Amino acid sequence: MGTERTDSPECDAPSEQWREYQGSPTGTALECEGWRQEAALRMLNNNLDPAVAEKPEELVVYGGTGRAARSWDAYDAILAELRTLADDETLLVQSGKPVGRFPTHERAPRVLIANSNLVGRWDTWEHFHELEAEGKIMYGQMTAGSWAYIGTQGIIQGTFETLAELARQHYDGDLSGRIVATAGLGGMGGAQPLAVTMNRGVCIAAEVDEERIDRRIETGYCMETVDDVDEAIERAEEAATAEEPYSVGVHANAADFHEHLLERGFVPDVVTDQTSAHDALEGYYPSGYTVEEADRLREQEPERYTEESFETMERHVDAILELQERGAVAFEYGNNIRGQVEEYRDRSGADARSWPVSGTDPEDRESFDFPGFVPAYIRPQFCRGKGPFRWVALSGDPEDIHRTDDAVLELFPEKEHLRRWIELAREQVQFQGLPSRVCWLGYSAGEASEAPREGGGEAADGEGDGEGDEGKGDDELTERARFALRINELVAAGEIAAPIVVTRDHLDAGSVASPNRETEAMRDGTDAVADWPILNALLTCAAGADIVSVHDGGGVGIGNAIHANNHVVLDGSDLAAEKARAVFTADPGTGVIRHADAGYEDALEEARRSNVAVPMVDRREGRE
Repeated sequence: MGTERTDSPECDAPSEQWREYQGSPTGTALECEGWRQEAALRMLNNNLDPAVAEKPEELVVYGGTGRAARSWDAYDAILAELRTLADDETLLVQSGKPVGRFPTHERAPRVLIANSNLVGRWDTWEHFHELEAEGKIMYGQMTAGSWAYIGTQGIIQGTFETLAELARQHYDGDLSGRIVATAGLGGMGGAQPLAVTMNRGVCIAAEVDEERIDRRIETGYCMETVDDVDEAIERAEEAATAEEPYSVGVHANAADFHEHLLERGFVPDVVTDQTSAHDALEGYYPSGYTVEEADRLREQEPERYTEESFETMERHVDAILELQERGAVAFEYGNNIRGQVEEYRDRSGADARSWPVSGTDPEDRESFDFPGFVPAYIRPQFCRGKGPFRWVALSGDPEDIHRTDDAVLELFPEKEHLRRWIELAREQVQFQGLPSRVCWLGYSAGEASEAPREGGGEAADGEGDGEGDEGKGDDELTERARFALRINELVAAGEIAAPIVVTRDHLDAGSVASPNRETEAMRDGTDAVADWPILNALLTCAAGADIVSVHDGGGVGIGNAIHANNHVVLDGSDLAAEKARAVFTADPGTGVIRHADAGYEDALEEARRSNVAVPMVDRREGRE
C-alpha cells in the first residue's frame, strides 16, 4: 500500500449533466436511438442518484470506492456514446471509461463492460492502487460498475433469505425473541436491520458514520438510533422479551462495539458483520478515530491507516470468535473480513488474540473458525440455480412495479415464502431512485400450463405473423424465463408504461468465483476456479443479453473474486421475448451445472428433473 493516492483532476468537479439529471430520466420519451441504449443511460444515472448512491458527487455508488464511471469526463463520454449508439453497434467500457464502439448485430449486447480485472500475478490491491492513482483503472464493485445498483432495496432479500434459513436451522422458523448483533450500515449492510425485523427479530447494528445511520432511519430500514451501546442493549432486550421486531443503530466502531458486548457479558443470539472490510484503506474504519479524523489519516498517512485497519479487523474477528465460543451463532456475511485477518497475520506474524476463554485455546483459533453465509445457509439454493432476480421500472412509475408484484404472485401461487416476501416488501421496502423489486427465482423448468405467451407486440395478442413464436407451448421454461416473458407481455399490452430492465446481484449461483464467499468450501475444492463466471458472461452474450459485464473484486476485494452480470431489457417486442427465453435459461442454468460438476446432489437432481445437459454426468448415467 505504499503508493500515495491522488485523485484525477477529472474527478474534482461533478459533471454538469449529472447535476441536471440528479438521478435517472423517467417516462417514455427517449434520449437514445432505442430502449436498449436508453436503459443503459438510465441505469447508469440511477446508480448515481443521490437517493441511491453513497457518494455520487465522487462517482462512488457503494462499498467504499465502488464507482459507476472512472471520471466525470468518462461519464460524459459514456452518455454521449449511448445517445448515438445504433441498434447494431456495441459500446466497450473498460473500468468505467468508454474505449471502443463496433458494428455487431441487433441481438448482440449494446454494452460490454470489464472492471478492475488484472492478470493473476499482478492481481493485488497494491498494483491496483498504483494504476488507480494514475487514472488507469477503477474499482467497480459489481453492481456499481455494471450499472445495476438499486440501493439497499436490492440487497434486502438476500439478507432476508439468509436470516430466514438461519432461523429455520437454529430456531423455530423465525427470529422472534432473538437478538442479532452486527455492524456496517452502508449500501449493502444497511439492509440488515430491516431484514432482521422482517424475520421478526431484534437487531443492534453498529456504524461509525452517523450519517449512514440517519439515512437508514429516514428510509425505514432501521427504527431508532442511540449513541450508547448499553442503552442499545437494554432496548434490544426489552423488545426481545416482548417478542417484538425492533432495530436500533448505535454510533460506534464495529470492533469496539463487539468488545463492549463481551466486557458487559452480553451474548447475542446471532453475530455477524457487513462493514466494508474488503478494502482496508477506503472501506474500513480503524478504532480510535472519528470519521473526520480517519479521513484525514487516510489522506496523509495511507500506510499507517491501512495497518491500523488490519489491527482493528483482527480485534473485530477475535471478538466475533469469542462471542461464538460463548454461544452466539456466528457467520461472516461476505465482506472477506476473515480473509483479510488471515492474510494480515500471515504477513505480519501478528497473533494478538484478545479474548482467552476456558474452551478453545485462543492461540489455536483461526479467523475462518466461523463460517461464511453461503456454505452455511445459501448453497442448497444455488444448486437449484436460485438467486436474486431484480427488475427496474424505466418509467419511474411505482405502479409498474406493483403490477409486476401481482404478476409474480399470479405465476407462482404455490410459493408461500415468495408471497410472504412480496407482501413484506410492498409494505416495508421504500423505493430508491427508479422503482425496483427483487425476488429469488431459480431454474426449475416446466409447468407449461402457467407459462405466459412468448411473444411481444402483435404476437402477444395472437394476431402477429408468427415471427418469434417458435417457442410457444415450450414446457422447458425456467422460473426466471416464465416471469420475464410475463413482464414482456404486460409491457406489450400497455399494462406497464415503459420497458422493464431485469438484472441481478452478485450473490449468484453460477456467475461468481469467490473463495471467501459464493464459492467458499466447494465440495470438489474448486473454490478459486474462475472459468465459471467467464463462461457465464460468454454464454449470456451468446444468448443475447443487452449489457454484459465481468469484474474482479466485488465485495471481497481485488484478487479475491471474479464475477459476471447481465441486463435484459423487456420492451414488449418479440426480440425481447427471444432474448429473455435464452438468457434466463442460460444464466441460472450455469448455476446448476457449476454445482452439479462439483458433485452436489441437489444440483444433480435439478439437472435430471429440469433436463439440463451436463455432458460428463449424462455419459456416466447413460443419458448420452
